[in-house]
Amino acid sequence: MLYSIPLRYRRYIYALLMILIMVGCAEGLAEREIIFPEMAALAIGMWVVDKRVWHCNKWKMLLAMSLCSVTGVLIVRYSPFPLLGNIALAFSFAAIHLTLSRTTLIPQVSAIILPILLKTNSWVYPAAVIIMSLIIILGQYLMEKKQLRTPIEYTPVKIYWRSVLLSWTFLLFTILSVASLAIYTNNIYFILPPLIVTYIEFAHSKAGFRNRPVQILLTLFAASLLGSLCQWFGYYQWHLPEFLIALCITGPLFLLFELSGKPFAPAGAVALIPLLLPPEDLLWLPIQVFIGASLFIGIAMLCFQKCYNWTRPQLIVCFLPAFIRNLRKHKSADEKIPPHF
Repeated sequence: MLYSIPLRYRRYIYALLMILIMVGCAEGLAEREIIFPEMAALAIGMWVVDKRVWHCNKWKMLLAMSLCSVTGVLIVRYSPFPLLGNIALAFSFAAIHLTLSRTTLIPQVSAIILPILLKTNSWVYPAAVIIMSLIIILGQYLMEKKQLRTPIEYTPVKIYWRSVLLSWTFLLFTILSVASLAIYTNNIYFILPPLIVTYIEFAHSKAGFRNRPVQILLTLFAASLLGSLCQWFGYYQWHLPEFLIALCITGPLFLLFELSGKPFAPAGAVALIPLLLPPEDLLWLPIQVFIGASLFIGIAMLCFQKCYNWTRPQLIVCFLPAFIRNLRKHKSADEKIPPHF
C-alpha cells in the first residue's frame, strides 16, 4: 500500500518515522539526551527535499555531527568560561570546521551549541547524534538506490579566505551581541540553535527562502507555537506518551510545509525543542522564538542582503507571504470579472 503513495509523501512518512523512533527511544530508555531536535531538520533536508540543501557528502556529514556533538559536551564538562564565552568557543570551532571541510552543513552549529545552552554533559547525547546521523546517511543512500529521491553530487565549496574570515567574524560578533541581550534579559531562547542556523543560512545560502523572510519568520513562530502547545497540553496536562506528542507536532508541521510548498528544515528543529524544556518555559517560548528570529533575520537582511536597495517588486515578495500575495491576485482577478445579470 505504501508504494501507491506519491514519492514526496513517502519521504515525509520516512522522516516522521525517524523522528518518532528517536523520541520513542528517549522515552523508553528514560534518556532525554537522545532527543536531538536538529535531526528533524536533517531528515527534512536530506530525505524530504528532493534537491541539494547543503554542500556535503555523507561521510563528511557524519564526521561533522560527531565532532561537534562531542566537542559540545567537552565544553560543558571542562570549559572554565561563562556561557557567552562557551558560545563563542563553540561557534568558532564549527566555523573553522565548516571552512576547512569545504562544506555548508550548517546544522552542525546546532549540534555543538545545543548541549551548551541546555547544560548537557552526558555522553549519551553525542552517541545518539552519531547513531542517528548514520541512520540519516543510510536512509538517504537507500532512497537514492530505490529512486525515491534524486542522488546528490557533492561539490566542495570554493574558499576565498579574506571574505570567509570577514563573514564568519561578523557572524560571531552579531551572534554574541544577540546572545548578550538574551543572557542580560534572561531570555535565553532568543539564541536557540535552530535560530542561529537560520541566521547563518540567510547570510551564506543562495536558496530562494532568503527572499521570503516574513514567511520564514511566521513558519518558525508557528513551529514553536505548535510544539509548545502540544507539549504543554499533551504531555504535562494529559500525560500522553512523548512519541505521540512528537506525532502531533510533526504531522501538522509537515502539512504546513506542503500547504506552503516550501519546507524549511530549521523549523522542524524548532518544533521539537519544547520536548526538552520544563513546563514553565513553554508559555514564553514562541514569543522568544519570534523575537530572536526577527533579530537574526533582520540583521541578515540588512547586512548581508542589503534589502534597503531592493526594488518594490522584490520588497513585496519579501514582506508579503505567498498566501497573502495569492489572495491579492485572486481578489484582483475577481474585480476584473464583469457582473452577471
